[in-house]
Amino acid sequence: MKSLVTGGAGFLGAALVNRLVEQGHHVRVLDDLSAGDRSRLDQRAVFARGDTRDIPKLWTLLKGVDCVYHLAARVSVQESVLYPVEYNEVNVGGTVSLMTAVRDARVKRVVFTSSGAAYGEQEEQPVRETARLQPASPYAVSKMAAEGYVQALGALWGIETVVLRIFNAYGPGQSIPPTHAPVIPQFLKQILGGGSLVIYGSGKQSRDFVYVGDVVDALVAAAKAKNVDRAVINVGSGQEMTINALIDAIERVTGRSAHRLYNEEEGGGVSRLVADLSLGREKLDFRPRVDLDSGLRRILAEDAQLSQIARK
Repeated sequence: MKSLVTGGAGFLGAALVNRLVEQGHHVRVLDDLSAGDRSRLDQRAVFARGDTRDIPKLWTLLKGVDCVYHLAARVSVQESVLYPVEYNEVNVGGTVSLMTAVRDARVKRVVFTSSGAAYGEQEEQPVRETARLQPASPYAVSKMAAEGYVQALGALWGIETVVLRIFNAYGPGQSIPPTHAPVIPQFLKQILGGGSLVIYGSGKQSRDFVYVGDVVDALVAAAKAKNVDRAVINVGSGQEMTINALIDAIERVTGRSAHRLYNEEEGGGVSRLVADLSLGREKLDFRPRVDLDSGLRRILAEDAQLSQIARK
């Protein structure tokens, strides 16, 4: 199979690209390297630096492609509150441009990575794909809007589309930017480095943390599965974990104690969020294999940056 992965030099994108290459597929990558790192990629992948809003470049990359994995996006909830215009332009505008180029190139299928953040606050947990979306940030709104464009344009133009709502993905190699870092690598960095953990809210808010390898399983399956056109499918662990319990797990795995600082003046986001995986099992045979403790141990064993901090 020939594939194009947008955002393919990012944390999740690179894991997908490398898996596809290992399986013998021909893979092209498009990434603007604003957050990606080309060194993550298997050298057999064909890399192009660029933007998903550049339709002529997309025409070139899409020639002969069977499936597009659209992962390119800005992904920080906190940052999106500061820069909603940019999030709309990249996440929504880039998706519309991509779908237009896909139509022109007559690509058969698009697999779009949306986010569990689109659900917002939900009374019923685990949350099903049929729940009414209540996005609470510009990032979440941008994902909901992009989903709508993918599905509507796919139906209008005869493109098969699969939307995967990915929950909190984590794993080795996840970047730790100076601001708005993902929670698991940030907490690991602070605990290993002897720093304090700042916890927004009470720490009783829950999330669904899913290992990167399990997410890649779902992505690979979504490109080949039958009877998934227009499907929207959750990709998570199916396990609810409070932030306090996450810190307990990190302490358990690292053997170190965390100094916890609670900032209850700032909210900790939605109160609960965990994925119902029934549809994923039915459509993709998706069954997460890596539990949180095992995933954390893999990070400690394989993540060079965190290993260096732990040795200091």
